Amino acid sequence: MENNLARDEFIVRFWGVRGSIPTPGSSTIRYGGNTSCVEMHVGGQRLIFDGGTGLRLLGKSLKPHLDTSTHIFFTHYHWDHIQGVPFFFPVFDEDTHFTIYGQVPNEGEPMLMRQHFRQRVLHLDSPVPVADIQAQIDYHDLVCGEIFKLGDIAIETAPLNHPNGAMGYRVSWQGHTAVYCTDTEHLPDRLDENVLHLARDADILIYDAMYTDEEYHNEKSPKVGWGHSTWQEGVKVSEAAGVKQLVVFHHEPNHSDDFLDEMAVEVSNIRPGTVLAQEGMILSLTKTAVKPH
Repeated sequence: MENNLARDEFIVRFWGVRGSIPTPGSSTIRYGGNTSCVEMHVGGQRLIFDGGTGLRLLGKSLKPHLDTSTHIFFTHYHWDHIQGVPFFFPVFDEDTHFTIYGQVPNEGEPMLMRQHFRQRVLHLDSPVPVADIQAQIDYHDLVCGEIFKLGDIAIETAPLNHPNGAMGYRVSWQGHTAVYCTDTEHLPDRLDENVLHLARDADILIYDAMYTDEEYHNEKSPKVGWGHSTWQEGVKVSEAAGVKQLVVFHHEPNHSDDFLDEMAVEVSNIRPGTVLAQEGMILSLTKTAVKPH
């Protein structure tokens, strides 16, 4: 359990890759059943994207104390992206210090990120007593479309097409770029300009491909308007934006390991080098990628 990060690396690690609801069980062992949580080590800093149930595992891998080089970014606040927050062990340590970034939803009374996080993300109905949270937390209110820097790391944001809104992130450092673009639904008549702009010439595009085209357009149970996309659309975006590697992410809860294995073959035949996100998978933008056993 090591908190010191190499200053010459840009790596991406997947702690939760599932969408909507955790799916423990024998049929999801290989890809994992925890919901969205992705960690990036970039130039000596730790960036965490979303706080789904995978965040609990990430927290267990760390020493208790986190310093100001740790930053947590939220795309939005649906349950599958925040359920792990009360179980992120470092938040209960008074010597822990990190920063939370996000945009407060427009619905309801206006409030700052600090108030939103304390009242809505850390809800009183949590099974963990959130009043015991002792960490020193700073809050950064983002405006969707904002571009900012963390030292020599450049971060761009853009709005995504999702119920109640969501935000995508583009992380660039020393000529390398990873894009986290989950919980977005493709447009019916064209490729989404916001997604294309985020993904331009990226090394890695982590894309919400929850469905297949067949599932999305199923006459009996269509998924149009649900706020998620397909791996076929992810391929189109990757080709149009010049993405080097597509990572299929936010797996549908009913997709078993065997189903995802078949999907991996299909998408790789169309776009070689594409991978399906798995818990524990590590992709390096600066060295050889490492995959889980």
